[in-house]
Amino acid sequence: MIFIAHRGNTNGPNKEEENKPEYLLKAINNGFYIETDLWFINDELFLGHDKPQYKIEIQFLLEIKSRLFCHCKNIDALYYIIKYHPEIECFFHDMDECVLTSKNHIWNYPGSKLTKRSICVMPERYLEISNKITFGSNMKKYNDEINIFGVCSDYVTIIRNMFG
Repeated sequence: MIFIAHRGNTNGPNKEEENKPEYLLKAINNGFYIETDLWFINDELFLGHDKPQYKIEIQFLLEIKSRLFCHCKNIDALYYIIKYHPEIECFFHDMDECVLTSKNHIWNYPGSKLTKRSICVMPERYLEISNKITFGSNMKKYNDEINIFGVCSDYVTIIRNMFG
């Protein structure tokens, strides 16, 4: 199973830092994959959740592509990545139960049914994370019964530690 830092978060939400390039690199350097929010506006790339905040060059994404999942926040970002940089795994969704990434992984909305190709997104939204034993046993149950591909969370350090 792979462990994906949601917007670079590894130990809980951090609105001030998430999606910043250096924050994403820190998560990668700690052994995680990352999910980041990508915008393409006026022929420029930006990272940021609710709006384009951090201008980046495509080289940044290409250098981390082996540990990257791009959540395209506008259709132009999705088109740009798929057309010009298909080596970067990306997806686009809003409130769908699940979506297929450009590399055929199933990006599951929190609480939706999981499969062997699934990335379990934000399990803390529907599993009790304050009780680490319950949370860990529920995550292990998902992996033991289904053998999911990965998990994306703001709490990936806790989750990874539970899997030893």
